[in-house]
Amino acid sequence: MGEGRTSGKRVSVYDAAEVMGVTVDAIRKRISRGTIPHERDEQGRVWVLLDTVPDPDQDTASKVQDTDQPQSEPTALISQMQDRIDSLERQLEQERQANSEHRRLLAAALERIPPAIEAPASPEERETPETAADASEGASPRPDAPGAQEGAQRPWWRRVFGG
Repeated sequence: MGEGRTSGKRVSVYDAAEVMGVTVDAIRKRISRGTIPHERDEQGRVWVLLDTVPDPDQDTASKVQDTDQPQSEPTALISQMQDRIDSLERQLEQERQANSEHRRLLAAALERIPPAIEAPASPEERETPETAADASEGASPRPDAPGAQEGAQRPWWRRVFGG
């Protein structure tokens, strides 16, 4: 933009940011958009021209206050965080309602399912494995299980792997 202009006060990008009360990045963005008068010197440094009369054909974006950094930054941050908190609280309440509905549906489904597993018998009612095997087989050894009586004395891995 204004390479040949020399009217106005020439300041660095950092000084222009201080004078205008915005960040250096905001000044750089304005320079890249062409909404603030500036010029480059022979070394490639960028100078911002302040107190110049703007061109009538220049857009009005340079006259508008910078929106990159609001003047009341803490107030804006607090407002933004309060909006986020409100949103999260609404989302949490919705999830709680959905969880409650899921629990209700699960309880209704469990009521309709008959109990498939009976409660374990008391220790007095339980039989030892030898007496249960004897009662089911009628005291005669099974022919497909050789050495069933000595199985209680052998280690489990020999009974399983046949050793």
